Parts: sequence; structure tokens; C-alpha cells
Amino acid sequence: MSAAWLDEIKWTDDGLVPVIAQEETTGKVLMLAWMNRESLALTVEKDSAVYWSRSRQKLWHKGEESGHQQNIKDIRIDCDNDVVLIIVEQKGGIACHTGRHNCFFKQLQGDKWVEVEAVLKDPKEIYKLGK
Repeated sequence: MSAAWLDEIKWTDDGLVPVIAQEETTGKVLMLAWMNRESLALTVEKDSAVYWSRSRQKLWHKGEESGHQQNIKDIRIDCDNDVVLIIVEQKGGIACHTGRHNCFFKQLQGDKWVEVEAVLKDPKEIYKLGK
């Protein structure tokens, strides 16, 4: 497969593009992450989400530690070619490292952020912290 499709994306100055992961079955936005050319190409090749971790400065295969992979069902870009949308099957029902279904669990209520989604699984159990 030619990589010309990657050239159509408007990458940031640091070579990244924001990626929205949306759940296929519910339409719910699960998370926002970042990809570089390599991670997007790997995502297409593997049919599984591979992101670029800005904090760790390395590729991040979603679910590599937690088992909560995101299988790709569809990939789109927006009208400006600067945001990627991936439609995914979320394995294990948990997309957030906090153990919640999605990363958007804080809601503005008045003048404060309130957690409105339950933790489905303790992150210590997911990531086996303190091995």
C-alpha cells in the first residue's frame, strides 16, 4: 500500500495529529490521543489502535498492558485533514487508564468539575502496579 494517504494529513509542527476514538456500538467518544505517521500506519496495518505517547515519547499500542485494545472498524479524517476519527470496538469495555469506560467522565456542574462516571475496574488491578 502506498503511503501517499499519509501525506494528505496536516500534521502539527511536531509531526502529530489528534485522534478521536469513538465506540462503534454506542457512538460514544471514548478518548482523544495523538498519532504520528508511524503509529497511524501501524494502526492501519494491524487493525488495532497504536498511538504516540507524548509523555513517554514512544509508540503506545492501546491495550498492551491492560488488554483493552481498540479494534479498528473505520478511519476518517475531518474536512481540514487535521483530525483523525477512528471508529473502534473497545475490548473489555474500558478505554480510560482510570478504569472507566471513557476518558470524559468529568462534567462541569456550576463552577466545578464533578466525576459522573463510575470506575469499572481499579487501575491497580488493570496495570498490576507495584509488581
